[in-house]
Amino acid sequence: MLNQLGGVLGGLGGAVGGALGVRNPNDLYMGMLKSRTVADNLIARFDLTKVYQQELPSNTRNTLQGYTSISAGRDGIITIEVEDKDPKRAADLANAYVEELMKLTKVLAVTEASQRRLFFERQLVQAKDNLTATEIAARQGLQKGGLAQVDAQGRSMIALTARLRAEISAKEVQLGAMRTFAAEGNPELQRTQQELEALKRELARIEGSSPLAAVGRGDISGNTGLDNLGRLRDVKYYEFLYELLAKQYELAKIDEAKDATVIQVLDKAIEPDRKSKPRRTQIVLLSALAALIASTLWAFIREAATRAKTDPRQASRFEMLRGYLRWK
Repeated sequence: MLNQLGGVLGGLGGAVGGALGVRNPNDLYMGMLKSRTVADNLIARFDLTKVYQQELPSNTRNTLQGYTSISAGRDGIITIEVEDKDPKRAADLANAYVEELMKLTKVLAVTEASQRRLFFERQLVQAKDNLTATEIAARQGLQKGGLAQVDAQGRSMIALTARLRAEISAKEVQLGAMRTFAAEGNPELQRTQQELEALKRELARIEGSSPLAAVGRGDISGNTGLDNLGRLRDVKYYEFLYELLAKQYELAKIDEAKDATVIQVLDKAIEPDRKSKPRRTQIVLLSALAALIASTLWAFIREAATRAKTDPRQASRFEMLRGYLRWK
């Protein structure tokens, strides 16, 4: 039974990890750096609402986004650039982006192995809670009514139903995970559904043929000894399930440690030694170009005016144009 369920949940963990895993960590890290969570943390940390003189949080985020440039190269290096009037604050903001990213990676499961670890962690917590509840119920029942005497055949039937119940639970968990990434027409999903239905029919057949196998469902009333026997069966079932999930969880943790992507800072941001704005060279060139265009246009206008004065016909038109411009 351990081997059967181990294979089922082991394959399930791989399927969940493959469905939720990330192929390119840089894309994910850039998305995290541009997230609202990181922006809000930086706004609160540096009091950017007052710095940018914005009243609405959304406007503050947009301003911070406009002053920030995050890009990733083909070499796998992410570059973060921040502009600010204060050079020290600009460097601190760029370094704070990396710090917030490291905090997020410790909280979120971003790799295939970490997704698998998180999945088994949740299942393990649920199994532990169920085991604790069944142990308390069994202990209280034994103190009140004792345990019924069951022959070898009865014990075998109870063990068989416990095994079928465990397999049905594993199949249902597997189906629930598969539906997150597979459509209803998926052949693997349909095959798993058929296996689940076959297990349920087998369990119903066994429970219908033996009253002892119905223990724990409430089909036998007034027999406290048999009820307590069913509670003990549930305890053993959850003990086994908890042990299985614990092993899978430890394996997932080892895989996560092997597959963990370490974020390292290649060049820490420092205070810039020159301004990024205004770009004086660009301003000078644009001003010179604008002056050249304006002077050329003025020269043409002066030449046209001079010619108009020598030609009476052109002069009358020029005076008309001047009068029209004065009226406007």
